Amino acid sequence: MPWLHFTADHDFRLPGSTIAYKAGWTGNVTRAAADAAVAAGKAVRLKTPRKGERPEAADEKT
Repeated sequence: MPWLHFTADHDFRLPGSTIAYKAGWTGNVTRAAADAAVAAGKAVRLKTPRKGERPEAADEKT
């Protein structure tokens, strides 16, 4: 499951339900939710953090 940081509120709609992601939230989501949020410009992908590390943007160089 990909990690995302939401830059704006995003509603991921499924048949019969909706998952609301709030701006500023960071965490892992399903691939379908990640693809929809990134395509809408409401989230950025993050590299998967190791245990005890903070997530960082996927395009940042380490």
